[in-house]
Amino acid sequence: MERILTIRRVPTVVSNYQDNASSEDLQAIVHGCGRNCLGKCCLPVSKLPLYAFNDAKQQRVDKDHHGSCDDRCSQMSFLNNLLLAQWEDRMNRGLFRYDVTSCETKVIPGTYGFIAQLNEGRHLKKRPTEFRIDMVLQDFDENKFNFTKVGQEEVLFRFEPTKDNHTHYFPSSSIDSEEGSPSVVAINVSPIEYGHVLLIPRVLDCLPQRIDRESLLLALHFAKEASDPFFRVGYNSLGAFATINHLHFQAYYLSVPFPIEKAPTCKIMSRKGAYKTKVVVSKLLNYPVRGLVFEGGYKLLDLCDAVTSSCIFLQSNNIPFNILISDCGKRIFILPQCYAKKQAQGEVSQELVDTQVNPAVWEISGHMVLKRRKNYDEASEQYAWKLLAEVSLSEERFEEVIRQIHEAGNLESEEEQPSVEESRCDSNSPRVAAHLPQDCLVLH
Repeated sequence: MERILTIRRVPTVVSNYQDNASSEDLQAIVHGCGRNCLGKCCLPVSKLPLYAFNDAKQQRVDKDHHGSCDDRCSQMSFLNNLLLAQWEDRMNRGLFRYDVTSCETKVIPGTYGFIAQLNEGRHLKKRPTEFRIDMVLQDFDENKFNFTKVGQEEVLFRFEPTKDNHTHYFPSSSIDSEEGSPSVVAINVSPIEYGHVLLIPRVLDCLPQRIDRESLLLALHFAKEASDPFFRVGYNSLGAFATINHLHFQAYYLSVPFPIEKAPTCKIMSRKGAYKTKVVVSKLLNYPVRGLVFEGGYKLLDLCDAVTSSCIFLQSNNIPFNILISDCGKRIFILPQCYAKKQAQGEVSQELVDTQVNPAVWEISGHMVLKRRKNYDEASEQYAWKLLAEVSLSEERFEEVIRQIHEAGNLESEEEQPSVEESRCDSNSPRVAAHLPQDCLVLH
């Protein structure tokens, strides 16, 4: 049964419900709060909407290896329809801390097209970091804020594999504790953009913020099911500006290409996939942050395995990193960084520190969230480049990391082949996806 959900613009009222709770309040939630939360006290006996996706083991990365998801987006996917309608519903209920659609946004003139957003209240209303920033791997701490302590009204739906290789949507579905912990999609109450959500794998397992194969594969399926080039999924490790040590990915819509998606690349490594296919690993060229791009393979699992092995190496060796999942799950950027370390050591200029920008995955990808009107009005490509250059590993250190990932990931060296292929979201793509409100990106 196909369910058609409509979307309409609604005014937003800032929610009082999301005010930071005291440590006593949070501890009370753990023992049973009666608030219909995501904890073990409430979730196992609850019913939530369920989007069950097809995760067939032989599912290919894409039926057309040479195409992009652009040609599949003329008709809105059901997941997009569901997510956006539910997100707007929560907006109407006043569950967000501010109205992100009222934030000014502009494309900065220049070669790269960096995007700047003015969000003056986000750093004041965003939950503070509650763990060390110099350790990528840290144990989960139930006494700190985590996603089991939020209300179920923030959940849009469960996102889990189907049992029969067919995609289904159930408006209300019981939690089956025998099948393991549910994975959920919830709103980010401090959104950066339209449709900003969190994907929380196996929420009741209380996993710390670290990449594993099963969770990354879930995130790739999420991007693939959305089937929209303007919907990207991101991940921040601890030490790379994750603020909650409970495993989660973020995702939102932005109706222009990210600068990082348009950057040229150079193929340097590969990994054998099924049916004589390869996962190709390239390095970014002419971009202020050094990083790797993974794409290809026959099955989604091929791509997932190559990326997972690289991420496990980075986090095991205490190297902070960010991940951007682009092009409907077919293109994955891994971006090791050192900004927090340099800032702690006093190696970042006071001018950049004063901007209060924490360069996580979205900023590194080219979407700069600025907290002060002065910085927004004066934003330039030179500023964006200067900030992101401080994020990047040095060339020498980056090449060392590449060699280590090559060995750890069982990758094969390739003859370097520079490519200037444009992003899948190129200049011929629509400026605004047909299903998004025209003010999803507000240009002033």
